[in-house]
Amino acid sequence: MATTTTQMSGAEIVDLCRKHTVFEWSAQGSVDPIPMARAKGVYFWTPEGKRYIDFNSQLMCVNIGHGDERVVRAIQEQAATLPYANPFMATEARAKLGAKLSQIAPGDIDVFFFTNGGADANENAIKIARAVTGRHKILARYRSYHGGTHGAMALTGDPRRWGTEPGMPGVIHVLDPYHGVERGWDSTEQALATLEEVIQLEGPKNIAAFFLETISGTNGVLIPPDGYLQGVRDLCTKHGILMVCDEVMAGFGRTGEWFAVNHWNVVPDIMTMAKGLTSAYVPLGAVGMRRSIADHFRDNVFQGGLTYNSHPLACAAALANIAVYEADDLIGNAKRLGPIMTGLLQDLERRHRTVGAYRNLGLFGIVELVRDRTTKTPLAPFGGASNETKQLGKLFRELGLYTFVRWHNFFTNPPLCITEAEMREGFDIIDTALTRLEDSM
Repeated sequence: MATTTTQMSGAEIVDLCRKHTVFEWSAQGSVDPIPMARAKGVYFWTPEGKRYIDFNSQLMCVNIGHGDERVVRAIQEQAATLPYANPFMATEARAKLGAKLSQIAPGDIDVFFFTNGGADANENAIKIARAVTGRHKILARYRSYHGGTHGAMALTGDPRRWGTEPGMPGVIHVLDPYHGVERGWDSTEQALATLEEVIQLEGPKNIAAFFLETISGTNGVLIPPDGYLQGVRDLCTKHGILMVCDEVMAGFGRTGEWFAVNHWNVVPDIMTMAKGLTSAYVPLGAVGMRRSIADHFRDNVFQGGLTYNSHPLACAAALANIAVYEADDLIGNAKRLGPIMTGLLQDLERRHRTVGAYRNLGLFGIVELVRDRTTKTPLAPFGGASNETKQLGKLFRELGLYTFVRWHNFFTNPPLCITEAEMREGFDIIDTALTRLEDSM
C-alpha cells in the first residue's frame, strides 16, 4: 500500500511530537520515533506507506494482533451504551469480565481488582500483601521490571530503578537463577538455597510477599529451570509468605498457555496482569487473588482505587479480546509455533558468530549477542548500548522489522496471530541484518 488516511506526513508527526510531548525512558534530544499511521495483523505502516513487521507486539502487548474488528466493535458498542461509570458502580462488562477471568486463571484465583495497567496492578498487590499478612518487607529479584510507578519501581531490580532511589522502603532484592550470558544458570537447588538464605537473614515473619515475573521479560526472557517455581511456592507456603507472580508480559497466551505459571502447575497467591488482557486496545490491568486473600477484605477496608479503575470500556475490550483468543485458538497457535521459533533461533546461532545465547517459550523469545563465543563477552555493556547494537537497531528499521534492541539483546515477540510464513519473513530480516552487522565488525 502506498498511502493511508493520515493527513500529516511522517516528518510532521515526529516534529510535533518531539516539540510538544515527552518520550518515555529517553533523552529527548536523541529520540527518533517511527511515525505510525495504521496497523493490521502483524504489520504497521508509516504515513508514507512503509511497512514494518511488528516482531515485538509493540511493548509485548498487542497479543491478538493489530486492528481486530471484533474488539474494535465491542469498544464502539460499549462507548455508545455506557462509556464510563465510576468504580463504585457495578456494570455488566465488569461483572462478566470477573467471571470470565475466574474461569481461565490458575487454581482458585477467582477474585479480581481492575486497575489502569500493569504497574498499577503491582502497586495494589503490594498493598494487598501487606494488609493481609501484617508484614512489611517485600522480596523481589534483581533481573526484574515491575512498572514505572513509585512502588513498582522499588520492586524493579534492573537499572531503571537507580534514578528513583531512595524508593519505597521495605524492598529486598535477591539474585536470580541466571547470572548473565557469561556465567549462565545456577542449578535449581543453588537458586532456592540462595533464596532461603535471604529469607532467614531478613526474618521470615517480617516478609509479606515475594514478587517475581514468572518469566522475566525485558531482563532477558528468563525461563525458570524446572523445579524453581515449585520450590519458590513451597518456600513461600512454609514461611507464610505470599507468592506474587507478575504475568503482565508473560500472560494471556504469550508462552503457549493462558498464563506462564501453568507450565509448572503452580498457583500463586496473587497474580498481576495487563498488556495481553486487552491486547492494549484500551488500558487495563488486574490483580487476581485467591479466595482466601480476598476474604480478608470482607470486614477490612480495601485501601485502593482510582477514577478509571474497572472502566467499562476497558472491561468490554478485555471480554472481546479473550473471545478472540478462544475463537482463533491463539494460545494453541503460540504453542504450535513455539518449536518452530526455537528452530529458527537455532539456525541464527548456527549462522552467526555474534549469537551467544537464545531462549524462547511459545512466542516469547530473545537473542543475546556477544563479541566472542569463547569468552561470552556481551556485545553491549550491562545497562547500556554499543555502536554495534545501535547499528543493529538501525538495520532492523531500514529493513522493515520492529523489535526491541536492549543492551546486548533483541527480542522475538510477535503477535500470537502470526503465521509460520510471517514468522519466517521476520527471521529472514533478522538474518540479513546480522549478516550486515557482522560484515562491518
